[in-house]
Amino acid sequence: MHRLLLLLLAGVLALGAAACGSDDDEAPTSGSSTTGNAETPSDACATDQLPVKTPGTLTVGTDKPAYPPYFEDDDPSNGKGFESAVAYAVGKELGFDKAAVKWTVVPFNSSYAPGPKDFDFDINQISISPKRAERVDFSTPYYTAPQAIVSLKTSPTADATSLSDLADVKLGVQVGTTSLDAATELIKPATQPQVFNDSNDTVRALKAKRVDAIVVDLPTAFFLTAAQVPEAKITGQFAAPGGDDWGLVLAKDSELTPCVDQAIEKLESSGELEQITDKWMGGQAGVPELR
Repeated sequence: MHRLLLLLLAGVLALGAAACGSDDDEAPTSGSSTTGNAETPSDACATDQLPVKTPGTLTVGTDKPAYPPYFEDDDPSNGKGFESAVAYAVGKELGFDKAAVKWTVVPFNSSYAPGPKDFDFDINQISISPKRAERVDFSTPYYTAPQAIVSLKTSPTADATSLSDLADVKLGVQVGTTSLDAATELIKPATQPQVFNDSNDTVRALKAKRVDAIVVDLPTAFFLTAAQVPEAKITGQFAAPGGDDWGLVLAKDSELTPCVDQAIEKLESSGELEQITDKWMGGQAGVPELR
């Protein structure tokens, strides 16, 4: 009898110990999650998690007027032109269809000025530079542009074959652009380049022969000589100091920046960015290189 009571008591104690045991004591079965991994954190770049200015809307900034080949018909919202297409492609990767993308006018110099922004990102041929990056965030580059010299066909500058040939000419550039740095550092003109407020003023100065030539990025040079100033020609192209990478501009330390980077990297790896570039920015070969 005593032996039977002892056996019964041992069985009760064993059942009690099993009831108090943790689930961690059991080996996880196939497909089960271990403690602490029951829930997967939400994707920070999921569309509904993105820190955009207006929920459900992607606000994109650019200057006005918006010229080809970056935009067509001065209308960024039509999806035509290199930067319009890039903006919509990035938006799509972020989860915004075309109807959810809103455009706003942002003057070139204001885009990378310090302070709050009225856009989620700005796209406007804005060169990445350390100085600008102190005030704003830049995305991964979406394009690298060479610089170009545009001269009237009747100007002696039109026949220049080297950068040294341009040292004594009167150059015009737009304020705040990489073209100004490129002209100063590489051409080293005897006379300081004339600086104009915007691209319209720069082109007017060339037409009026107030400058001998202007310095712009090569895609802009193609547009100017084809549409705005047909009496001008592209004298040649040259690389900007340190390269001229263009990036999307975001507010400093924006939480959206890594997601925009991820979107551009996906467009690169899929080949879509290259297709967009070839469609809208092709035909740049054949321009003489100035050294």
